[in-house]
Amino acid sequence: MTNKDLKSVLLQECFIMIEERHQRIKQSIKGIEESLFEESKSSAGDKHETGRAMLQIERENAGNQLHEVEKTLQLLKRIDVNVETDIAHLGSLIFTSKETYFISVSAGIIEVDSKKYLAVSPLSPIGQVLIGKKEGAQLIFNGGEFRVTKIS
Repeated sequence: MTNKDLKSVLLQECFIMIEERHQRIKQSIKGIEESLFEESKSSAGDKHETGRAMLQIERENAGNQLHEVEKTLQLLKRIDVNVETDIAHLGSLIFTSKETYFISVSAGIIEVDSKKYLAVSPLSPIGQVLIGKKEGAQLIFNGGEFRVTKIS
């Protein structure tokens, strides 16, 4: 498998993970709204108002999560796996002496052909260390040293 093909597979896996998260949040919001509708039928006084307030807070939190996931999906859509440069950027596959990173979104470990790749956001601490680096760069992260061996 070429590095371009590998990046395509990693990107697709990121899309799947984020889309699953998107669907879970939408289902959660739907459940909260159904609960709010049921609460509005009740007239149990203070207990009713507290329940409604708690559900509205849950709906607001879920709405914030939905907004973040939608921003993440937009970021994924901007990634072009066909771009090849020698400088680490969004969409780069970065081989190091310790791990192999895919600069995309924080999706964690993705396994392809029995090999593990770490999908990291460019805004994450390790993403910020990697962005802009070239092959051969010596890096220090969390007290450990490693070297960039290849960028695709």
